[in-house]
Amino acid sequence: QVQLVESGGGLVQAGDSLRLSCAASGSAFSRYDMGWFRQAPGKEREFVTVISWSGTRKYYADSVKGRFTVSRDGAKNTVYLQMNSLEPDDTGVYYCTARSEILTLVEASDWNGMDYWGKGTLVTVSS
Repeated sequence: QVQLVESGGGLVQAGDSLRLSCAASGSAFSRYDMGWFRQAPGKEREFVTVISWSGTRKYYADSVKGRFTVSRDGAKNTVYLQMNSLEPDDTGVYYCTARSEILTLVEASDWNGMDYWGKGTLVTVSS
């Protein structure tokens, strides 16, 4: 079992930066590919990014490329999402996920295909 707890959300202005954290407890954090999804009010949940268990492979949604960076710290069992140049459209609840193996972007984008999910942290970007 893996438990995921997100933190770092808050209210910021457009153009600001924010760093989200996802702390994982339980067994074998290093074996999981870790991802982030988000859901804006009244919209479908969408894929944001994923990082492989080794940290060497990353995928990003087109909407965040060049602005968001995902990373992980194995010693702390934590994955991070650095968000720069935030826009009002980035507003939403951000969820951390874990999956044992993600080989393709299609798999990374499949919310229901994840093995574990966090409860989310709210990010609000004002214009």
